[in-house]
Amino acid sequence: MQSQSLIRAVVDAAALRHNLRQARRVAPDSRVMAVIKANAYGHGLLPTAMALAEADGFAVARFGEGLALRAAGLTNRILLLEGVFSAEQLAAAAQARFELMVHSFEQLELLDALAGDAQVTAWIKVDSGMNRLGFRLDEFGAAYERLRRNVHVHAEPTLVTHLASADDRRDPQTRRQLDAFAAATSGLAGARSIANSAGVLAWPTARADWVRPGLMLYGISPFPSGTGAELGLRPAMTLRTEVIAVKDVKVGETVGYGGSWTAMRDTRMAVVAAGYGDGYPRGSSSGTPVQIDGRRAPLIGRVSMDMITVDVTDLPVVAVGDPVVLWGSEIPVEEVAAHAGAIAWDLLCGVSQRVPLEAG
Repeated sequence: MQSQSLIRAVVDAAALRHNLRQARRVAPDSRVMAVIKANAYGHGLLPTAMALAEADGFAVARFGEGLALRAAGLTNRILLLEGVFSAEQLAAAAQARFELMVHSFEQLELLDALAGDAQVTAWIKVDSGMNRLGFRLDEFGAAYERLRRNVHVHAEPTLVTHLASADDRRDPQTRRQLDAFAAATSGLAGARSIANSAGVLAWPTARADWVRPGLMLYGISPFPSGTGAELGLRPAMTLRTEVIAVKDVKVGETVGYGGSWTAMRDTRMAVVAAGYGDGYPRGSSSGTPVQIDGRRAPLIGRVSMDMITVDVTDLPVVAVGDPVVLWGSEIPVEEVAAHAGAIAWDLLCGVSQRVPLEAG
């Protein structure tokens, strides 16, 4: 059934599968734990999981995300990246066959107190320098031994860390983290997992036994400059809408809230059905590219809750109902994010729930 909303996010399952294949091509000796947290970075948790069913597992941040995958009938391995935080969650996680990230002594205590003969698969995180989740380097050995001896833990735990600056190839922090992780895990049994998307693409020694790509699966570059297409990826989401009005603005007149844009010439302007209420970034500056009927044109004035305005003076003909692409293959989300002073993650995850997701 055709959506009644003018704005919609069209998600290309073939692009998702292509990007998974690219991750495997770059890291051929690694298994892939596909990160689909935060509603699959705005792409839709369940349809994305279906598209990426050939991944070796799925990683989510929240317990409810894992339950939604199981409720949909998915039997893939599911890793809870933040683990569990109560005895009730732990029991439910074991029943749902979730794999658990263990990053604190409180979580070790929950596992020690687990009743019955329940079994879980565990991943244990060392804080190699991110200073977020994970056991400190001087704590890790003891935590690992305690987890490995736990009767409820099935097989050897996977040894994990997370890279803080892998998106900057020149930053020495990544090398320091890799060295710290190697030292902390030396001689310990278990598979290793280090690389996020930037680690997969830029740091060969971070690929290890498991990689955990997120952003690259959606066709977006994890680096501060460039686009996913330049890395052989295909953007999976196209944010589409339509022109809802066309009008003339005379030289010297202003457009939008605060009159932040002033016409320096007689201007033909298109009003487009998209705004910050849909997740289009409010900080987008005049000049942010928009594509109308296949041709680029610049945003002018401030982003409103439901509308943006675009200078179409230099386009041959623009009419109500013309298709608009806000980002996608021809308007990279990385480029829009740069104009908004934001990052691509923010734009993708920020697409509003009122924007329908459609299969491309």
